[in-house]
Amino acid sequence: MRDFSWRRIVSQVTRLWRVSLQLRTVAITVALSAVAVGIIAAYMSVSVGTNLFESRRSQLLEASERANVTVQRFFDTTAEQGSSADLESSTIDAFDLVSRSNASTSGTLIAILRTPGQAGPRVPQDVTSLPAADTVALISPALRQQVENSSNNARRVYWQSVSMTNTDGSVSPGIVIGSSIEIPNSGSYELYLIYNLSDAQQTLDSVQRTLSLGGVALIVLIGAVTYLVVRLVVGPVRLAAETAEKLAAGQLEQRIPERGEDVIATLARSFNGMADSLQKQIVRLAALSQVQQRFVSDVSHELRTPLTTIRLAGDVLYDQRDGFDPATARTAELLHAQVQRFEILLADLLEMSRYDAGAVELATEPTNLVRLVGDAIESVSSLADSKGSELRLVAPGGYFEAEVEGRRIRRILQNLLSNAIDHGEGRPIVVYVDSDKTAVAIAVRDYGIGMDAVAQSRVFDRFWRADPSRQRVTGGTGLGLAIALEDAVLHDGWLEVWSEPGLGSCFRLTLPRQRGATLKSSPIALPPEDDSEREDDGD
Repeated sequence: MRDFSWRRIVSQVTRLWRVSLQLRTVAITVALSAVAVGIIAAYMSVSVGTNLFESRRSQLLEASERANVTVQRFFDTTAEQGSSADLESSTIDAFDLVSRSNASTSGTLIAILRTPGQAGPRVPQDVTSLPAADTVALISPALRQQVENSSNNARRVYWQSVSMTNTDGSVSPGIVIGSSIEIPNSGSYELYLIYNLSDAQQTLDSVQRTLSLGGVALIVLIGAVTYLVVRLVVGPVRLAAETAEKLAAGQLEQRIPERGEDVIATLARSFNGMADSLQKQIVRLAALSQVQQRFVSDVSHELRTPLTTIRLAGDVLYDQRDGFDPATARTAELLHAQVQRFEILLADLLEMSRYDAGAVELATEPTNLVRLVGDAIESVSSLADSKGSELRLVAPGGYFEAEVEGRRIRRILQNLLSNAIDHGEGRPIVVYVDSDKTAVAIAVRDYGIGMDAVAQSRVFDRFWRADPSRQRVTGGTGLGLAIALEDAVLHDGWLEVWSEPGLGSCFRLTLPRQRGATLKSSPIALPPEDDSEREDDGD
């Protein structure tokens, strides 16, 4: 459950990132500003820390050199001691002298150690202000080696950075500075001064905190400024997008407020001018469309009465054609055929006018499409026989019932089958029916002359024919496929075409099994896989 919540949150954030230009602009600006401020702050922190350490180190090196000179002078001016006790006393006095000379440097530890490897007694003894364990931990053998070899080097002092543990358990940076001294009649000794740099570290921490707070404040300020600037720019763009959506939804009176004389105001004026022009054109075209629809509807209705009279008279002549001479009989047959075609044309025009007026209502009921396809094939079987085309039905099984209006689906099938017979060149015509749990599909495949890409793009246009000079058996009006497409769209379905010159054509009708459902795919490929073409090729 928690993973689902996280996925939902991530999905919402991702969607917000995609749709919000303002969020992306502010986030990218803040991120890049944070990187830039972080780099600058890091450079300044390192630079300040380095300069602070070098300055403090130089100061302590000078103090250590002065302490070395002071101690060396103290021992040089001290008369030769007659006993070990006097040497011990002189060493302690020198230790106190160094302590007093470094009193201004807080946290200073001192150690006077005898250089190892010398003959004779260890007089005086080592003197240090820190425990023996700390002496070993802070004064490394490498530093002692450098100090021991200092007699062969012009350099007087040597240093090493260390970490020092405070009384409260915290760790502070420190520096150990060593130098070599000579005690008369005793040999070489090493003077080590250990300085605690916690004061310099506190100064550096304070600078870093200031840089961090300043960087955060700067990033927040940059983010706020970016938000205000982007809002000033994106706000009018968002308003223009919302207004465009309302215009697309049919609210033609919507406009963008015009304020000022800047680029945004120019955009608003240009958009409003475009909207005014579109509104005028749409209103004019809508009025013209209404006039055309009314004209077609009125003419279709008005022609029905005289057409009925003509048909009655034509039927009388057609029934008595056997008693006429051959020329008159042929004229009666032509009159009968054309009157029938005229009736079909009027019916198609009335149907198209209903679609254009949006007055078509769908009356669906559960229908077995295999049975419906079988009835449609039976109705055109005599026509197919006259053309020499064999009609085949391929229905592998499945969920064949769907909520459709059977009359309209039957009309689509009759149009598709009639076209296949007209252009099938007497070859087999295969009708496929298949389905899945969400959709039902019907495909009509012929192996006739086929169509090129231009013909496919216009095949559903009204009154368009692929080859107007070609003799048609069914006497179509040029509205059949246009009405078929409207019927398919009315069912929330698809009517698609595939064709290749010389390979034939395939029309595929895909319908949702439940009314109002959304189609995502078709159960039948376009064109379907079959063996008819391979059989013909083998012949």
